[in-house]
Amino acid sequence: MSPSKRKAANHSKPLEGAAGKKNQLEGFTEDAGHGLTTNQGLPIPDNHNSLKAGLRGPTLLEDFILREKITHFDHERIPERAVHARGSGAHGYFKVYKPMGEYTRAGFLQDPEVETPVFVRFSTVAGSAGSADTVRDARGFAVKFYTAEGNYDLVGNNIPVFFIQDAIKFPDLVHAVKPEPHHGMPQAASAHDTFWDFVSLMPESTHMLMWVMSDRAVPRSLRMMEGFGIHAFRFINARGDSHFVKFHWKPKLGVHGLAWDEAQKIAGKDSDFHRRDLWEAIESGNFPEWELGVQIVDEGKEAELGFDILDPTKLIPEQQVPVQLIGKMVLNRNPDNFFAETEQVAFHPGHLVPGIDFSNDPLLQGRLFSYTDTQLSRLGGANFHELPINRGVCPMHNFQRDGMHRQTISKGRVAYEPNTLGSGAEFRVDGAAQGFQSYPELLEPPKIRRRSPSFDDHFSQASLFWNSQSTAEKDHIVAAFRFELSKVEVDIRQRMVDNLAHVDAKLAARVAAPLGINPPDPKAAAGRLGFRDYRITNKVDEDLSLRMTGRPGGSVKTRKIAILVADGVEPVTFKRIQQDLVDAGAVCKLVAPHLGTVSTASGRQLAVDHSLANMPSVMFDAVLIPGGADSAAALGRLGDAVHFVLEAYKHCKAICAINEGCQLLGTLGFERGNSPDSVSVPTGGVLLADGRKVLDGQVSRDFMTAIALHRHWDRLNVEAIPA
Repeated sequence: MSPSKRKAANHSKPLEGAAGKKNQLEGFTEDAGHGLTTNQGLPIPDNHNSLKAGLRGPTLLEDFILREKITHFDHERIPERAVHARGSGAHGYFKVYKPMGEYTRAGFLQDPEVETPVFVRFSTVAGSAGSADTVRDARGFAVKFYTAEGNYDLVGNNIPVFFIQDAIKFPDLVHAVKPEPHHGMPQAASAHDTFWDFVSLMPESTHMLMWVMSDRAVPRSLRMMEGFGIHAFRFINARGDSHFVKFHWKPKLGVHGLAWDEAQKIAGKDSDFHRRDLWEAIESGNFPEWELGVQIVDEGKEAELGFDILDPTKLIPEQQVPVQLIGKMVLNRNPDNFFAETEQVAFHPGHLVPGIDFSNDPLLQGRLFSYTDTQLSRLGGANFHELPINRGVCPMHNFQRDGMHRQTISKGRVAYEPNTLGSGAEFRVDGAAQGFQSYPELLEPPKIRRRSPSFDDHFSQASLFWNSQSTAEKDHIVAAFRFELSKVEVDIRQRMVDNLAHVDAKLAARVAAPLGINPPDPKAAAGRLGFRDYRITNKVDEDLSLRMTGRPGGSVKTRKIAILVADGVEPVTFKRIQQDLVDAGAVCKLVAPHLGTVSTASGRQLAVDHSLANMPSVMFDAVLIPGGADSAAALGRLGDAVHFVLEAYKHCKAICAINEGCQLLGTLGFERGNSPDSVSVPTGGVLLADGRKVLDGQVSRDFMTAIALHRHWDRLNVEAIPA
């Protein structure tokens, strides 16, 4: 390591700005060198042959080069995370919009000119490190802020509530959702007996189940999902005043999900779909952005919410307490090494800075123990904070010493406090006013192992969530419950729909209808041991922030558009649209029956990006089918091309067909005919366009409007499509 790099890695004052962390990491980064050496620096002359007793003799034990290489390889893997094993990460920065000193003394929330470096890790929860990205699951959303006052970790999910109210049930929950221990199946899926057996006996899980059965659990992109801190935390200002706070991450690209059929197909076609999408967006300069929002509740006024703010199965409706947007996070750099950064990063909700403190949420309280404990096992000991990705950018000093993999070389004879031998004067840290101060909350006796009665309402916010969904989103929730419960035993199905009857009678009846069970019986649910006969009255009947559809601000930026072409395609029918899409930030790819090139109607060659065989419709957000009689005829004779279009239709994506390209929609009964309009729309998001009208830009504008809506869930006859 060079002297300049060493200085950056071992600093005595805070490293400034977002570049500070990058410069620090560079102190531990090495480029590929020339030649090979052992780990001790000995040049290796031959990396193809081990040392043998004769050309055809046995390998010799003295071959220390072979032994070092094999031994290191045998120890390269570390235990994967028990949950959140499948993850993707990125570097970036955070900037606050305005000083937040009224509520908190946290330094990184004060100066709008300061860029605080961050590392973010997104993850699925249940699956192993090798599982698919697009499974139905909650998503982890963990942010490490490298602040001048120490590392602050905001460790949340893309869903604002959780399955359980007390951390003591977390091992049971995870054991239930993981592959069943007798045969190790299924992987990264909740559609099995043990999970639904558990949650059907735990009515407190109902609100979370509504979210996990919604499209929130199959996000279109990590860049298009919200994040939540889940728990209530505290902001503490310089006067010592406390306010409860809940954290939100709002994506600038909007909140969008996949169709369930689409998600399952992507899992088979590209199990790295979300990881690849994030990586490619950052590499291309389309940096993902989120705004940090907070819901702030004055200390002493939390009872006015109508529910217990400490209950992690509850959210604060935005109609009751609006989200204040206080800053922006930008992810602008991919990791240099997946293992060293994304895999070794260690998050912990107990990594705080002055001005932010915990609440008494019993799930959060358990996490404060669990996260450190798991890092000790996973990362090999107490010094995981010294790994480059986990190092802070501020000075650190304490008398913690030694341990496995210790990297810091601490000078001097003193490793205790108080002392006089360190500097000649007495050094004592004993009740000083500076530094982190825990909020002096008054606590009520007695010490007791019981749940607060204020946690006993298990259904009111599940009902609020259901009532807030659009018709299409309700249909998806019903379909998801049906799919999952069709995989489990009859008794478990019945228990679950009986519980759902306390959310909404019509919901429960719709879920139960095809499952071969009795009608939902709310009285049966009320007679079970885990049921609590208590229900609050919601302050709002519905909250549109809980739905994904109909949100303002849709965009085509970074959306992926497939342009289906074959020999004989007419460029004039799509080049203007393609350019307009690219100018708006979309990504357009030519998809053809084969790789290489296709010939236009005039004989020019167009470079093909993908073939129908290697890039199916589920990889795209929309489809453009240009004109050209020969091209349309050739595509129409190919089952893969027809399937491509029908599948995109089934998944409710925007489709624009021009002139003869409309023939590929003929099996749906759509024909352009002699319509005088430049664009006819036979059903939501399907545009049949006159190629003569492309150059005036109206077709482009209509197509981009359709794409920006994400999906057209009200499309005609979707269930009849065989794709």
